[in-house]
Amino acid sequence: MALARESASSLVRVETLETLLEKGRHLFKADGKQIAVFAGEDGVYACNNRCPHEGYPLMEGSLDKGCILTCNWHNWKFDLAGGETLVGGDKLRRYPVEIIDGEVWVDVADPPAEEVAAAALNSLRDSFRRHEYDRMAREISRLQKVGADPLDALRAAFTWTAEHFEYGCTHAQGAAADWLAIRDDYAADDAQRLVPLVEIVGHLAWDSLREPAYPYPAESRPYDPAAFVAAIEAEDEAAAVALLRGALGAGLTFRDLEAPLAEAALAHYQDFGHSLIYVQKTGELIDRLGPEAAEPLLLTLVRSLVYATREDLIPEFRAYGLALAAWDDQGGAPVAAEDLQGLSVPKVLARMNASSGDRRALYDALLGAAAWQFLHFDTDIMYATGKSVSHNVNWLDFSHAITFANAVRTLCGRSPDLWPQGLLQIACFLGRNAGYVDKDLDVTPWQVEDPRAFLDEALKSVLDHGQFEYIVAVHYVKLLSAVKDEVTAAPDAPWVPVMLAAVNRFLQSPFKRKHTLRTAKQALGFVAAEG
Repeated sequence: MALARESASSLVRVETLETLLEKGRHLFKADGKQIAVFAGEDGVYACNNRCPHEGYPLMEGSLDKGCILTCNWHNWKFDLAGGETLVGGDKLRRYPVEIIDGEVWVDVADPPAEEVAAAALNSLRDSFRRHEYDRMAREISRLQKVGADPLDALRAAFTWTAEHFEYGCTHAQGAAADWLAIRDDYAADDAQRLVPLVEIVGHLAWDSLREPAYPYPAESRPYDPAAFVAAIEAEDEAAAVALLRGALGAGLTFRDLEAPLAEAALAHYQDFGHSLIYVQKTGELIDRLGPEAAEPLLLTLVRSLVYATREDLIPEFRAYGLALAAWDDQGGAPVAAEDLQGLSVPKVLARMNASSGDRRALYDALLGAAAWQFLHFDTDIMYATGKSVSHNVNWLDFSHAITFANAVRTLCGRSPDLWPQGLLQIACFLGRNAGYVDKDLDVTPWQVEDPRAFLDEALKSVLDHGQFEYIVAVHYVKLLSAVKDEVTAAPDAPWVPVMLAAVNRFLQSPFKRKHTLRTAKQALGFVAAEG
């Protein structure tokens, strides 16, 4: 079916119909486009010569007796008459054909920008079904090409996927703001500026792939911050979402909700620090994407807070509640990073209370101790296969102490009443990780001479990170972003050289992600103990 052309000037003569019927196909170029023209049984068809899969020439494809064109490289099939892609993904660009006085003319005019942008978003959503990463990159490129805002791809993707996250936020949402900051600060050309967008969209697609919808309750009720926090604490998603909807309906912004969200995230030593990080990063992401992104992002965040694990309820961290109850802001003992190393969870929490009167000194000591542990991680633990599940420790157990600390400084700085919870929870990381360090490790090879140059180079490198798993790539992104933020805020702090050396060692060390033998041994042990 022919599309309306902009003007007669967009018509390009191909050749006579008689010649085309004899040859069966013809290739010509116009306005930088390669256009293939085919003579089928029921008409003449024109399309992009480049297969939308990987760009191979469709002129070398097979046309059946009707109008089905097959790309012989990967068997993608296109209906040239109706425009459908029958096998494969992505659509093939077609061009209107007219026969005028026995000659074949092709209309090479581009459709209106709004039409191209809408089609690109629709195709982007379709690419989620099979996680077609290359196709995602092409569709966002099409948005950019016609002058549309490429961030619309993100706004749409957060909306499409919100209901498909059964337990709320993952790192797909949690790392998006950092990806966008890297895009702004380090991308030097269009290709590099495209990478963060595709990584964000691809991660959303991966984490929601084939997940059914888990709709959010539709009820709305007048917002009350205390009731909001209480609903999250009670793990009552319906009530929490209703209050959130009431807040949004009343025109409240994320910044109006930030304090109660942070309070809910710090109500427990929760979800290994993810909850507070998600609060921080959701706010930064809404700042970048605008209020139209607020509802899906906040719904996903609230759901994650409702379902977050609460580690302070397990034996290892029960001392946290006692330490928080004992906090009085009166502890006057001087504190340094060395004072917090090598202590169990109860002991490090008690030591915190002894210095509770100086929150800044405590924060610096905690960050210094976390950096030291990160630098001295005993990687033999990561490769061990004969230990119990409780010893399944890897690099991320240490890097999370840094990213969590960054969220604590940011959010507790704006809600000072939450400092005791934030500081004590950083201490929980230290106590938990204390047994997995090699204090005698020679760390001199990892020292960094130029902090700014080192961080800039590391952050630029994630634009071509080469990691297959999104979860690995985003931990590089999150860690480097947090470290840059902390070093920028306190460039002369005593922990800076230790922190940078730790990051240097981490970036240059193997990262074992799949534990086949360990998993097999732990499974056999678990089943044997079932009785």
